[in-house]
Amino acid sequence: MSKRPAFEDIDAVILCGGEGRRIRPVAGDLPKPMIEIGGRPFLDILIDYAARFGFRRFILCIGYGAEFIKRYYKGGKGNYDIVFSEEKALMGTGGCIKNASSKIGSDIFLVMNGDSFCDVDLGKFLEFHTRKKAYCSIVVSPESDSSDYGSIILGESQRINAFSEKSVKGDGFVNGGIYLFRKEILSEMPEDKNFSLENDFFPVMVKREFYGYLAEGGFIDIGTPERLKQAEKILRRTLWISG
Repeated sequence: MSKRPAFEDIDAVILCGGEGRRIRPVAGDLPKPMIEIGGRPFLDILIDYAARFGFRRFILCIGYGAEFIKRYYKGGKGNYDIVFSEEKALMGTGGCIKNASSKIGSDIFLVMNGDSFCDVDLGKFLEFHTRKKAYCSIVVSPESDSSDYGSIILGESQRINAFSEKSVKGDGFVNGGIYLFRKEILSEMPEDKNFSLENDFFPVMVKREFYGYLAEGGFIDIGTPERLKQAEKILRRTLWISG
């Protein structure tokens, strides 16, 4: 684990299966990651972002609106491979990763939420993860009000000590929705079960080599119509979309 692997040798898993009920007034029947921002599906922006660092194999965990996503990415959209891992029933952010186990081939793999973006240098994140010999690492972003997300408590050497529940107002570090895992973590996830990384799995992982990497850029998500508008403004300002 001392030598940093090449990005092209690391699988990138993107979680795309949620129902996105709060964004339905804007999205209609579209799966949330396929909502267009600047004329492009948000999922395209995420894949582009990771591909710029060198990632070449993307595993899309799909559920709600799976056929729409499969049609769009059929045959590929760029100089990378797209693999689908489809869940037949809602499995949560943890269950869908476990469901994709047989498709994950790299010793370290990246996970990204399909409905959020955190502008972070993935090269530095991977160096951090490798240097710490971490079991799992999370990109964390400082927020002036973490009450809507819940906050992460960092200890010495950026080790994650605890997760706080939502509704605790004040400054804090929030989950940036980007993770690096050792592949063996999959063996600790329950089979055929709907479970949440954030609520069920990560709180147990604090006993392991679990670290938080501080993001240099901001965190956005597209979970509500209001946040979607804000996301478009930020992505235009940071040049991730044009226009």
